[in-house]
Amino acid sequence: MIRLLFTLLLLNLFPLAHAGDEVTVPMKAVRLGAHSYFVQGLPGAASSENQGFMSNAGFVVTRDGVVVFDALASPPLAEKLLGVIRTITRQPIKRVIVSHYHADHFYGLQVFKAQGAEIWAHRAAEGATRTEEASQRLAQRKEALFPWVDDNTQLLEADHFVDGDTDFEMGGLHFALRHVGPAHSSEDLAMLVREDGVLYAGDIVFRGRVPFVGDADARAWIVALDKLIAIHPKVLVPGHGAPSRTPRADLVFTRDYLTYLRARMGEAARNLIPFDEAYEKTDWSKYRAMPAFNEANRVNAYNQYLRLESEGSGE
Repeated sequence: MIRLLFTLLLLNLFPLAHAGDEVTVPMKAVRLGAHSYFVQGLPGAASSENQGFMSNAGFVVTRDGVVVFDALASPPLAEKLLGVIRTITRQPIKRVIVSHYHADHFYGLQVFKAQGAEIWAHRAAEGATRTEEASQRLAQRKEALFPWVDDNTQLLEADHFVDGDTDFEMGGLHFALRHVGPAHSSEDLAMLVREDGVLYAGDIVFRGRVPFVGDADARAWIVALDKLIAIHPKVLVPGHGAPSRTPRADLVFTRDYLTYLRARMGEAARNLIPFDEAYEKTDWSKYRAMPAFNEANRVNAYNQYLRLESEGSGE
């Protein structure tokens, strides 16, 4: 009776999506290890076509409960993920690890909170849901992804903030959380399931495509990738795209792209070469044929040029 009352209270505090707003995009669990699974988002930016399902999420089944990694881009998507988990286990959802507070990774948190899960994130994410930028992004998503994101969508902060690298055990499995920000965001967290050798990397890695760097600190991102390379995972789950069973190669590729970007734009800024001229003279042939090159590369280069210019081209 007490558990029932507690569940009803949670449902009142964190209402689920309206009936009839269910997503129809396909979602299936892919097993990566004895205990580790993930679901793979669809290509492209969040839209009515993919119903916001454009990022990955993962979950790990232990004998004492389930650890979820990221909650997807809307409550209905999280409901679908919960249904996928329920085809595999009836174990309670104990914990949700948020890789970072970008809309496509945490908007579904209220669904797992209603299940009694505890939300964990890095300390740098504290207050991220209360900023003007967060309000503007929610308004934008309500327009782009209605009815899946609507007035019932709540931006939930973590219940527990970790201050750095943190290890924990659940149901006989050992988890290693690694702070790898500031990179894609200030609060980037990656999670290794030690027994399976599966590394959930969040948006530190965009596999098989040019990453979106924006105005992130590419130098810190390179350090973060070196930190993940040193873990020697067997399987890598990126924030977007297919998993990798050759993690080192994918981590090194992303690191080398960032290193090249920083070197070329740093050289231009150091020599006072205007950005447009520097961009046209740079040899992008290694990356030009990759997905998202046209969408991301020039923006990446321009923002890094500005950053390096303000640093005095600081290496």
